[in-house]
Amino acid sequence: MENHDYSNLDYDKLKKQLFFNLAEKKAIKDLNIQPDAFIPVLFSLKFGGDWSFKTQKLAAIAVKEKITRYNEEEGEGYTLERVTLFVNPQVISTQGKVLRLEKCGTKNERELVERPFYVELDAEDIIQAELNPSTMTIILKRIKGPLNFEGPAAYGISHEIEHLTGCEYTGKFIWEFKYKLEG
Repeated sequence: MENHDYSNLDYDKLKKQLFFNLAEKKAIKDLNIQPDAFIPVLFSLKFGGDWSFKTQKLAAIAVKEKITRYNEEEGEGYTLERVTLFVNPQVISTQGKVLRLEKCGTKNERELVERPFYVELDAEDIIQAELNPSTMTIILKRIKGPLNFEGPAAYGISHEIEHLTGCEYTGKFIWEFKYKLEG
């Protein structure tokens, strides 16, 4: 016996996904941007994290920042996700050095790498997408650079630029660390 409720739920979900995909296509057209350039934003929106994409004529990165807005009086808030797309990005400057453990999707193990704490980045085209879970909206807007990033966003930019340039640095692996017991 077929469960019609389950089929209706699947159908409703599929309809929503199709409408969302059509809205993405319309947004790309309205922004007048190459569809391939928007791929890192789509991946960041759907899967989270920072992403890069490269063809012979195009390089693009999307870096995600999390901004929590919290109302102390009401005891509630939300975390806005700001995804910034850089089409054909250029690093203007970097400052500082931070050692950190990273795990890239292209590698099987975490590595200790050095990243800049500050990055100034510009691009031929910059688009910001803000995902607001409170209003369930994704606001898209074109902005001017250069832009400055620090901390986690700067690390993400540095990592994605490595993917675009093809010179990914290898650090020390987690298994090269030594345990120390204190106390």
